[in-house]
Parts: sequence; structure tokens; C-alpha cells
Amino acid sequence: MTFNQKITSLHLDVLKEIGNIGAAHAATALSSLLGKKIDMRVPKVEMVSFNDMMELAGGAENVVVGIYLRIEGDAEGSMFFILPIEQANRFIQNLIHDETFNFTDRPVSELGLSAMQEMGNILSGSYLSALSDFTNLKIYPTVPGLSVDMFGAIISIGLIELSHVSDNVIVINTSIFEDGIEDCQEVRGHFFLLPDPESFDAIFKALGVS
Repeated sequence: MTFNQKITSLHLDVLKEIGNIGAAHAATALSSLLGKKIDMRVPKVEMVSFNDMMELAGGAENVVVGIYLRIEGDAEGSMFFILPIEQANRFIQNLIHDETFNFTDRPVSELGLSAMQEMGNILSGSYLSALSDFTNLKIYPTVPGLSVDMFGAIISIGLIELSHVSDNVIVINTSIFEDGIEDCQEVRGHFFLLPDPESFDAIFKALGVS
């Protein structure tokens, strides 16, 4: 029986709860950064195939803003936070108070890139801290990298090793919005968690999968 077959809705619910704990910490940090009340939720966590993952991101050739980092410690792997261009633009425009900012402009504003990098630090750090606390595994992120490219090109680096043991990835859907504002447009992105083959065992054992 593969790990994919052992993963139940209960395990995904646990991952969702971990995600929401991390989201709460990230929302506090983002609120301080933006100077406004930010809420952040994880409405869904799922295991999806590589093909379904590509569809979630709009296709392998869809240009997105991707934040990439390596996970090190007791469990190693790759993590990606993917935002559609228009949603990333909106978030950074609000953050740096510049409605003209656009990731497709050349050269891209250094201030905007730094702001996106900081967002990546906050989101990845908050989620991995919650995962580490829950599993009692020592897990920590490398400094995130930032790329604006086709989704297939960004994600390929994490798929090379994972494809030897699994054809599925863990998707943590993420919703970020300004609290208390009616008709506020959400920023919706996806975390893709791709543990290295030898790390599947450590993570899922910690979540109760024998």
C-alpha cells in the first residue's frame, strides 16, 4: 500500500488544522506589516495528482509568482507558494501603496520584489513552525527564492525527487483578506508541499500513518 492510499480524510483534517494555526500566526505578522487587520484561512487541504496540481495553477505554461524554499531538518523537501499574477499584483500594490506596480513590468520594482519576499518569509515560516510544533519534528525553511515564470518551470525542481516515490503532492489552499471589510477581494494562493522521498515516512508517522 502506498502512502497516497494510507492518507485519509482525518489526516488531511489534521494538516488543515495545522495550516490554520500557521495562518493565524501569519495573519498577525501581515497585519503588523500592512498596518491593517488581516485575516488568513486555510479552507482546504488535499492530496492531488501532478496533473491536478498543474490545473490548480492554471496550467504548466501559466505565468505565476512563485515563492520557493527548501525544508531542512528532521524532514526535508520543497515548498512552493503560488499566486496568480493579478492576485500577487493586488497584494503588493496594497502593501507598498503603489497602484501601478506590476510583476510583468520590466524592470520590476525592487521594493515590490522585497515585499513579496517578506511575505514568503512570513507565510512559509508560520506554516512550518506550526507543522514542527504539531509533529515534534525539527523543521525549518531556507531563505525563500522568488520567481515570476511559467508554473511548470517553477515547480519542476521539486518534482524530480518526489516522482520516484509518489505521483501526488499536498496542496494547502490559502485565503488572505482584510478583516471587517465587506466585499473585500480575497487573495487566494496555493501552498504545494513536496517532501523528499525519505521524509514521507517521518511526516506521516508523526501524523499517525503507520
